[in-house]
This record gives sequence, structure tokens and C-alpha cells, in this order.
Amino acid sequence: MFWYSNIIELFERWAWYGFYMAFALYLTLSKESGALGFSQVEKGAIIGTGSMLLYFLPLLTGAIADRIGFRKVLLISFAAYLAGYFMVGYFSSYPMVFAAYIFLAFAGAMFKPVISGTVAKITTAETASVGFGIFYMMVNVGGFIGPFIAGFLYKASWNYVFAMSMGAIAINYIFVLFAYKEPGRQPSEKGFLDNISIAFKNIWITLVDWKYVLFLVIMSIYWAAYNQLYYSFPVFIDAWVDLDRLSAFFHLKPGTITAVTVSSFDSFFIILFQLYISYITMKIKPLTSIMSGTAVIGLGLLLMFTTFNPWIVIFGILIFGIGEMASSPKCQEYIGRIAPPDKKALYMGTYFLPVGFGHLIAGWISGKPYEVIADKYFLLQKAVAAKGFNIQPVSDTFTQTQYFEKAQQLFGMNSATLDHYLWNTYHPSNVWMLYSGMAVGAAVLLFAYDRFIIAGKELDHSNSVNKK
Repeated sequence: MFWYSNIIELFERWAWYGFYMAFALYLTLSKESGALGFSQVEKGAIIGTGSMLLYFLPLLTGAIADRIGFRKVLLISFAAYLAGYFMVGYFSSYPMVFAAYIFLAFAGAMFKPVISGTVAKITTAETASVGFGIFYMMVNVGGFIGPFIAGFLYKASWNYVFAMSMGAIAINYIFVLFAYKEPGRQPSEKGFLDNISIAFKNIWITLVDWKYVLFLVIMSIYWAAYNQLYYSFPVFIDAWVDLDRLSAFFHLKPGTITAVTVSSFDSFFIILFQLYISYITMKIKPLTSIMSGTAVIGLGLLLMFTTFNPWIVIFGILIFGIGEMASSPKCQEYIGRIAPPDKKALYMGTYFLPVGFGHLIAGWISGKPYEVIADKYFLLQKAVAAKGFNIQPVSDTFTQTQYFEKAQQLFGMNSATLDHYLWNTYHPSNVWMLYSGMAVGAAVLLFAYDRFIIAGKELDHSNSVNKK
């Protein structure tokens, strides 16, 4: 059962990240490429809202799984995944795509607590550490394979990306139907609404601890900066970075290596170096490791958003990944350490709160702020207006590609020359200041939190059990 659960996780992550890493591009690229041609603001609203719900809904779906069984919920979630991937790829209007992604997020929210809960139930106190280490390795293996393949597929047809995700989920159906067995569970004797009420009550119990709430708020900023790996980075490098230099280096046709392929290197680097980074950080206080890793993420974001050079971008992804490896795994460890002895489960249950709010913030800052600073179509419109040219705006009958082609004619420039003109005139790379600033700001706030709020010590709950 342990290995079946890990294989199921691998294919689910393959399906999810293969779609998710490409989703921002699918929403915003020009329509004749098979994408939807939405604005950056519309993109941010869709991904930010849906991804937030993906982390909040397990409050409900976990209670459902407890009542009807893990296996049934897995089968329902896979059916919802298949329908969700199909709908996101089939619909083209903003409201329907928004609704389809919310539906897809609900499918993910059903899957998340069940598969991790399965691993928790079938491992023992002695094997849990190794078990979850293998489990999270499967997350990154799937997180690398899916986007790496999707990066080649979407150039041929976006339908292939959705077909890939649906195929990976279909494979999981086989494992659940013929190999997965219901783990030993003890269904709650309370009603469904009672379980939900208890969950919210437990969250409230933790939120009266203002020092802990302050930590969660700071981590929301951390996750907002981190999530630009999915929300803005693929869009930015697709628009501005000369990825054909990579294709030429590997003797591939121009356009073979794409933004999604390059983005998948984050998971690849984690697969290679997570054990080594974990060995180093195990000797450091969790909060210090989170703080340091967050600052390193800020450096990685700087390198990822400031250059045309794809090699520097890949080095930036490596630095970003090192920061992620030093910080992200330590968040749950830190929460487990600072929780009162009799409330560890309650505190660990609130881990999703900053992740969810981080997605919501990430969606907003990857919308209008990104558009004004770094969106190529927005900046070209400014350049056209500044020159006094007149080009009809993008519509259902006049695509982004046609707008750029018309602008090239009017400016008397080819595509590469026009890109450099916009880059040197409007400095879209300045978006690094926003994203790196948030990461470095979170690191500074964590330093202040450690220095002035908890005075360099973990929160002291030694007497809290007797006081309450």
C-alpha cells in the first residue's frame, strides 16, 4: 500500500504540475496559438482564487473522506479531475474557465488530505520520517516530469497538455480500483456539520495566539513571493528571454525548449539536492533556516527576472530552489515545535492558512502590478501611443500576434529588435524589485520576529497546558 500510494501521488503531481506550470501561459498567450488571450489581471484572479480554495477546501473534503471512506473519495476526486481538465481545456470564456478551474481545485482538495492521510496511517512512528521523505520525493518527481513534457507538448497543441494530465489521472484509476485498499480508519461518530464546526473552532483556538498569527501573516508574504514561480515566471521568460539560445546549444530546432520546460528545473534541482540541503539545515534552528531560505529565494527571483540570458535564468532557478529547500520543509517543523504539547494537531492544521492566502496575494500581484511593469502587450501599447501610431486593440477578430506584427511594421523593426526596444525603454525587469522585495521583506520580518517578538527563542508554551 505504501508504494501504491506513492505511485498515485507521482501521477497526480505529474498531471497537476504539467498543467499548472503551463496554466498562466495558456490563459494569456494569443488566441491563434490555441491559448485564451486573457489579460494578466484575469489570469491572476483565476489562478489566485482557485489555488486559494485548493488549500482551504480540505477542511470540508477531509471531513467527507472520514465519513464515506478514503477509496471512494479518491475515485470521486479522479472523476472530478478528468472533468476539470477537460472543461478548462474546452471552455474559452472568462467566466466558464474561472468556474472550471474552481471545479478542478475542488478535485485537488479532495485528493490532498486523503493521499497524505493514507501515508500517515500506513507508516509507524519509526518509519514516518522516511516514509514522508519518499512521499515528498514523489511530489517533485511528478512535478518535474509533468512540466518538462508539457513544455514540449503545448507548442504542438494545448489539447495535448490537457490530454497528458487526463491520461496520468486515468492511470491512477487503475491503481485505486485494483491495488489501493482502505487504510485502517476510525470514522467520526459526529455528524458532518459537527466535524466542520469542530475544525473551525480548532482554528480559532490557534488564532488567539497573536505571536503565532503574526508568524502566519509573515509566511503569507513568503508564499506570495514563492508562487510567482507559477504565476509570473513562465509568462515573463516566454515574453522576454531568448530561449532559442538553449535550443541552439543543444542542437535543437528553435522553439523546442520552452518557458514551461525551463520552469520544471525547480523540481529537478530539488530532486538532486534536497537531501544535501536538508543535511545542512538540520543543524540550524527551523526559524533561522526559514529566514535564510526566504532571503535566498529573493536572490533567485532577482536572477530569474532581470535578464535576456537563459543561462542566468536557470542559475536563478537553482538559487531559488536552494532557498525553497532550506525554507519550505522547515515551516511545518517550526509549527510543530512551537505548538503547545496538547495542541500540536490543532496548530499543524493551520499550516494551510498562509499557503492559501499567499496564493490569493500572488494572484493579485501577478495581475495588474505585473501587467503595468512587465507585460509585453501592455508596454507595446504604451510605445505605440507614445509614437502616435494607431493600431486597433486586441479583440476576438484581431489577436495579440497580429497586433505585434502591425507594430513591427510601424516601428520598422523585427521581433527581436522590438523586444530590445521595449526592454530598454520600459525596463520590464524592474518587476524583480516587487517579487524579490516581498521575499527579502518576509526574511527581514522573520528576523524582527525572532529578535524582538520571541527574543530568539521558540514560543514558550510550557505552562499553557495548565493555564487553559
